[in-house]
Amino acid sequence: MVRRPLRLLVPLLTVMALAVSACGGSTGNGGSGDDGGSIKIGAWIPLSGAQAASGVPQAAGANAYFASLNENGGINGRQVEWIVKDNAYDPQQTVQAARQLVGQDQVVAIVNANGVAPSEAAFPFVLEQSQVPVVNHYGGIEPWYEPARPLLFGTQTLYEDQAAAMAAWAVESGARRLLVVHDDPKAFADVAAQIEPAAKRADPSTSVTTLPVKLGTTDYAPVVSSVRAAAPDAVMLIVPAPEAAAYLKEAKLQGVAAPAYGYAPTASSTTVTLAGDAAEGFRAVSLTKVPSDPSPEMQQFRDAMAKYAPDQPADFSTLLGYANAAVFAEIAKTINGPITAESIVAAYENAGNVSTGVAPDMSFSDTVHIGTREVLRTVVQGGEWVAEGDFVSAPERDRS
Repeated sequence: MVRRPLRLLVPLLTVMALAVSACGGSTGNGGSGDDGGSIKIGAWIPLSGAQAASGVPQAAGANAYFASLNENGGINGRQVEWIVKDNAYDPQQTVQAARQLVGQDQVVAIVNANGVAPSEAAFPFVLEQSQVPVVNHYGGIEPWYEPARPLLFGTQTLYEDQAAAMAAWAVESGARRLLVVHDDPKAFADVAAQIEPAAKRADPSTSVTTLPVKLGTTDYAPVVSSVRAAAPDAVMLIVPAPEAAAYLKEAKLQGVAAPAYGYAPTASSTTVTLAGDAAEGFRAVSLTKVPSDPSPEMQQFRDAMAKYAPDQPADFSTLLGYANAAVFAEIAKTINGPITAESIVAAYENAGNVSTGVAPDMSFSDTVHIGTREVLRTVVQGGEWVAEGDFVSAPERDRS
């Protein structure tokens, strides 16, 4: 499949967004849906800048879902108008996008937005001042959901829980000496800190050491030399996918045999593409099913991508956007009557066992605003990600 350069995909996504909204007919009363017109929702996503590598495929996956949904009748006969603004992963640009979406476009919810720090800059205006819900955010952090924050709902297992799941998996596989390689910013260090308590809960005899690495490191030779000297049973990687690939390539060169585990950002086609055959045997927890899963729901995902976003691969990055869109649609379908900010919040607070077939089942309540704590154990075999069993819940953590 021919991949278009990233700079060409941004205008393509703009056209796709317009195509999705064109199915909607009359937008009615500011997108509120009170007159039975289209349902207006929005998002800010980095379609340009350094983070566009995640934002562009995420938007393509969600666009493919909404386009397919509209072609098949929409939500209870109503078309969905998903309006996307480029935030370039910049807080100031995100606030501007939020003001446009809420004030001008009059969306009833922010669905499938991207950018933790940029989103936090927009939350006071969106959540507190405007009382517009933000649901199914791409990524997120523990303080957003514990305790539950009004109008904010998430669909992705927290990074901290991903780390705990990695540790439990390694210990179950026989590892007792774990070495955690993590990037040095606090966000990475906080996630890495969950490895040791989870490992010791699984087996108190487990020892855990950490090796901080500068964010953006490309030369992993010194890092792998340190790993080799430590002789761990397993290596836990809390780094972005390109760095995970750099580690795996260097580990193969230096003959480090200890299996490597990664959290969800490393369960990516990027890791396999960049690492090549060095990725063989790499293990990572995933937030969704693997892209090649044979289930009917996953075939629908691949068909939607082929039809509505043929220049983007049907991989983990597009699947996350697709899955977040699907969860919103399934919950919105339970609303009887007007689809408003208030009715969306009420629907989420009463949503249990929301099934999309591509991600874990989700359940929310008025006190639980994160839909799942489950991950899928995946491993690279024959150059492709394959699943080890079904979704499993992350082990309980001490949150005191």
